[in-house]
Amino acid sequence: MDQNKIPQATAKRLPLYYRFLNNLNQQGKKRVSSKELSEAVKVDSATIRRDFSYFGALGKKGYGYNVEYLLGFFRSTLDQHEVTEVALIGVGNLGTAFLHYNFMKNNNIRITTAFDADTEKVGTDIGGVPVYDIHHLEEKLDDIKVAILTVPAVEAQVITDKLVEKGISGILNFTPARISVPKHIRVHHIDLAVELQALVYFLKHYSLDKPE
Repeated sequence: MDQNKIPQATAKRLPLYYRFLNNLNQQGKKRVSSKELSEAVKVDSATIRRDFSYFGALGKKGYGYNVEYLLGFFRSTLDQHEVTEVALIGVGNLGTAFLHYNFMKNNNIRITTAFDADTEKVGTDIGGVPVYDIHHLEEKLDDIKVAILTVPAVEAQVITDKLVEKGISGILNFTPARISVPKHIRVHHIDLAVELQALVYFLKHYSLDKPE
């Protein structure tokens, strides 16, 4: 299977499917239909069947999907057997919340290192994660390839440049800044203010009874 042929929209939904299947497996459920999946993850059945079709015959007509088999398949596809270490850059209110949460529902992702410029935070341990001085970024990143950026927008590009120099491959950017990176670096931008404004706009101008 050529992963590069999987649409990005489908790839983004895979962790959502995995989470629900993991919950079903813990409940002891043996099989699930596309309709049940649809109601749980809020993705229409046709989209789910199309997503799954990219990976071959994962289910049987009239039976649905074997939960244990599907869970194992997506665990392998999403590299759930490997722990991905993540660095957090910026231990403000949002960063601190991430450290306490630390992706507890995703057992293959762990924030293991954090950085900040606040001397009161440097040298402390938050949620089991050590906080280092931002000036020691290059020497403390080690082999980490993924970073979460929660610094002030004015500092985002400077910090990003340092991350790129150190060999970071992926950045989850929570700052309003649209950072520039080389083509081989993947950046996902998550601007909470923009998402909230979009939500308010849709509430005012789009009815849930009408298709988008």
